[in-house]
Amino acid sequence: MAANATIYKALLNIANMDTHYYEEHNLTLAQHPSENDLRLMIRIIAFIFNAHEDLVFCKGIAQDDEPDLWQKSLGGDIELWIDLGQPDEKRIKKACGRADKVIIYTFQEGMASSWFKQIENSLKRFRNLEVIYLNIDAEVESLAKRAMKLQANISDGELSLIEDDTTILIKKDIWK
Repeated sequence: MAANATIYKALLNIANMDTHYYEEHNLTLAQHPSENDLRLMIRIIAFIFNAHEDLVFCKGIAQDDEPDLWQKSLGGDIELWIDLGQPDEKRIKKACGRADKVIIYTFQEGMASSWFKQIENSLKRFRNLEVIYLNIDAEVESLAKRAMKLQANISDGELSLIEDDTTILIKKDIWK
C-alpha cells in the first residue's frame, strides 16, 4: 500500500443477473493522496462489473506499468487489464500487447468524449480492447466512506449500487 494512502474497507454483495455471479467480496483499498473519491468509487464499480475471485486492485496511480485492476492466470499471464480515465495510445498499446483482454472505463463526460474522438481511429486496430463510458445518474462519490457496505445488482448491463436508502444507477455505454 502506498505511503500516506488512506485505507478504505468495502464489503460488496454482488448479484450479477447477466453473468449469474453471486458473491460477497471484502475489499481493502488504498486511496493514493492524489486520487479523489470519484476515482476511488470508479475503481470499485470496475471491480463490480468484472468481479472474479482472481481480480485484484493494483498500485494504479502509483505505478506506471500496472493497471488499476487486473486478473492473472495461475501461470502469471494477464487475462484482464482494467484502466480508468483517458490513457494515452502508448499505454493502451502496451496493455493490449500484454493482456488477453483490456477494458478502459472512462467516466468524466466532457473530457471522456473529447479524448475518445481524438484517439478513436487509432484504437480500431486493437481487437482485445473495450472502451466503456460509465453513465452515472448521481454523485457516486457520496458513497465513499472509510467502511462501506454496498449491495450491487446488475441486470441488462445496468448496475444499481445501493447503500442503506441511497441507490445510484450506472449504465455502461460501450464506445468500442
